[in-house]
Amino acid sequence: MDNRPNIVLVHGAWADGSCWSGVIERLQADGYRVTAPQFPLTSLAADVARLRQVLELQDGPTIVAGHSYGGQIVTALGTEAPNVVGLVYIAAFALDNGEALGALLSQGPTPAALVHLFTDQQGFNWLSEDDFVGHFAGDLEPAKARVLYAVQQPLAGSTFTDVMGVPAWKSLPTWYLVAKGDEAIPPDAERQFAGRMGATTVEVESGHVAMVSHPDEVTDLIRTAAEGVH
Repeated sequence: MDNRPNIVLVHGAWADGSCWSGVIERLQADGYRVTAPQFPLTSLAADVARLRQVLELQDGPTIVAGHSYGGQIVTALGTEAPNVVGLVYIAAFALDNGEALGALLSQGPTPAALVHLFTDQQGFNWLSEDDFVGHFAGDLEPAKARVLYAVQQPLAGSTFTDVMGVPAWKSLPTWYLVAKGDEAIPPDAERQFAGRMGATTVEVESGHVAMVSHPDEVTDLIRTAAEGVH
């Protein structure tokens, strides 16, 4: 009987579930049951509701991995995380109780990937092509980065002011991948997130979209988490 946990992969802002393709392929080859849903990015509440919807469909213990803003979605599960036995953060936000994304990002210089962030008439934030290709996905071949730019989903502005409640990581084991060349979330901030969680941490010479540029290392960490909760 296969008692390995299921894997649910949570994409971040300006992305969709396809950004996990390389990781999905590797995990499926190992025999894991993997789900990488599409998140609406219309509000944090809507994104958490989608994650809960997917978790309800899992038939047993589940590892949840989030990238970037996906870490915000994962963290916001709080104390109600059905089936979840471990959390993996891939260059991701891991806020604590009372923190908000916007306030956190305003504490230092604007990351290079967000310098020309703009808001449309509906209140959604988009990345410029130059910032996306040059910094958000800066360690990919430009042609591949432009494909990811073409499918970016905008992020609701409200997510920057949402205040985190009790974070899920306070009651679950955690793993964290620090992207040492990240130009969207400062690597030192990632180290701080990982440190205060007490996460099992690895550091990779990667830009922000590590699951695209370094799928082997990302898969290895998720696999380690899955084996660690047996």
